[in-house]
Amino acid sequence: MMDRQLFVSALAKYTLGVLVVGALIFVPAGTLAWWRGWLLMGVLFVPMFVAGLVMLAKAPDLLRSRLNAREEQAEQRGVLALSGLMFIAAFVVAGLGARWAWPAFPAGVSWAAAALFLLGYALYAEVLRENAYLSRTVEVQEGQRVIDTGLYGVIRHPMYSATLLLFLSMPVVLGSPFALFIMLAYLPLIAARIRNEEQVLANGLAGYADYLERVPWRLIPHVW
Repeated sequence: MMDRQLFVSALAKYTLGVLVVGALIFVPAGTLAWWRGWLLMGVLFVPMFVAGLVMLAKAPDLLRSRLNAREEQAEQRGVLALSGLMFIAAFVVAGLGARWAWPAFPAGVSWAAAALFLLGYALYAEVLRENAYLSRTVEVQEGQRVIDTGLYGVIRHPMYSATLLLFLSMPVVLGSPFALFIMLAYLPLIAARIRNEEQVLANGLAGYADYLERVPWRLIPHVW
C-alpha cells in the first residue's frame, strides 16, 4: 500500500526542484525558448520522477531516508554549501550565455552530453540497487556492513563516480564552456568529501579499513 505522506513529501520536493532549477536556467536566459535548457530539464527530471515512483513502490525506506537526510558532519555541511553555490553559479552563467550568445558547444556535443548524463543516471541506479545503506549523508548506520561486490569491488565510491558524470555533463548539455569551468570545482569538493567519508567509515564500520586495502581506487580505476 502506498505511503501517502511519503508520496506527498517526495512530490513536493520534486516540484520545488523543478521550479528552482527552471528559474536558475530560464530567468538568466530571458526566455523559455531555449532548447538546451529544456533538454537538461528533460534528462534531469523525467528519469528522476520515474526513479522516485520505483523507490516509492519498491524501497520506501530508502526514499524516506534520502528525502529526510540531514548532514551532521561540519566539514560535509561546508562541502554541500559550496556545491550548492557552484550549481547556482553554473546554471546562471549558462543562462546568461544563452541570452548574450556567448561561445557555446556545438549542438551535437550537447546531445552527446545528454546521453552521458543518462549513463550517469543508470550507474547511479545500479549503485542504489547494490547498496541498501546508501545515504545522502556521511554516517555509519545501525547494522551496516561493508559492501564489496559489484561496482564496489572495482571502486570504493561508485555513487560519486556517477555524480561526476552527471554534474560535469550538465553544463555541456546547456552548451556552456564557462559553466563547465565553474563545475570543475566539483573535483576538489568531492575529493574532500570522500577523504572525510573514508575516515568516518574506517573509524566506525567494522571491516572498512581492510576494504580500503583491497580496493585501492576511489572514483576511476587506475586513475584515483
